[in-house]
Amino acid sequence: MNLPLCRFPHRLPPSAFWLRHLLLTYTAAMATLALLAPAAHAQSATAYPNKPIKLIVPFPAGGGGDTLARLVMLRAAKELGQPIVVENLGGAGGNVGSAAAAKAPADGYTLLYGTNGTHAINHAIYKSPGFSVRDFEPVSQLTRIAAMVVVRPTLQVNSMAELTKLLKANPGKYTFGSAGNGTTSHLAGEIYKSRAGLAVVHIPYRGGAQAMTDLMGGQVDMMIEVMPNAAPQAKGGRVKPLAVTTATRVAGWPELPTIAESGLAGFDVSAWDAIFVPAGTPRPIVNRLNDAIHKALADPELRAQLQSRGAEVAPGTPEELAKHIASSMTLWGDAVKRSGAAVD
Repeated sequence: MNLPLCRFPHRLPPSAFWLRHLLLTYTAAMATLALLAPAAHAQSATAYPNKPIKLIVPFPAGGGGDTLARLVMLRAAKELGQPIVVENLGGAGGNVGSAAAAKAPADGYTLLYGTNGTHAINHAIYKSPGFSVRDFEPVSQLTRIAAMVVVRPTLQVNSMAELTKLLKANPGKYTFGSAGNGTTSHLAGEIYKSRAGLAVVHIPYRGGAQAMTDLMGGQVDMMIEVMPNAAPQAKGGRVKPLAVTTATRVAGWPELPTIAESGLAGFDVSAWDAIFVPAGTPRPIVNRLNDAIHKALADPELRAQLQSRGAEVAPGTPEELAKHIASSMTLWGDAVKRSGAAVD
């Protein structure tokens, strides 16, 4: 059985003609955009950066993290050929600034200075920090930052072993200060207490500066604080340094032993900092930033400045930083659980 062929009329009504014309035009335009998009994407990444870059530091100006961020990224700006403007957005342990950076356009012109606090501790201690680690693309770690065990000048101990012995013999009698619940200084103290089997009373402050002031004045007995904050006070003789928390001695303080050397084998706790960009930032831009940071950290003068503050340069690939964040979340998350720390 032969069916008749269905034929379109030779002459379409005006409305049908224009509809077909619009559809054909739209299809051609989309095909052209699809072909041009990769080329435009590559061109924009190649031209990056062509204007100033904003670096969000989610901590107050003048603190240890702010100082390290400025030291490294101002040097990286020279490699990029564009200024990097620092914007301090402190609050909620770094959550306020980090959440703001997560919402920025993914074009490489907004960077975030992140730490083990923002990208590990906060996700264990805050019910809702306001952002996720998945909101960011890792660029590069900057440094590994040792913490220093310091005690009030009048405390009658001169070594880490003597301190542990004193605290063990007097459960609940001595105190340790911190920058606040869930901070690096708090959780480093909790890890020490747990490893050594100690009962030491935690006194949280609103910031490391307040805690250090009271330690110098004798209101608290000890503190485990990151070296950029503790080292200047130790050098000035205002507190007594006993040990560092990393597995190996710190280059800037070679005479200071590690906690591991002082009776707690395997003890290795360090803070870290890194640079991030919003998720979805093109990989060529991430690579450009990574390269500039690595070149900055290779500068001998900058390395010496960082080492004097207890920070060892630790550049790496974005993939290495991602793995480091995952392991860091486990370490600090466990410390949060043991301490019972929580922030509403």
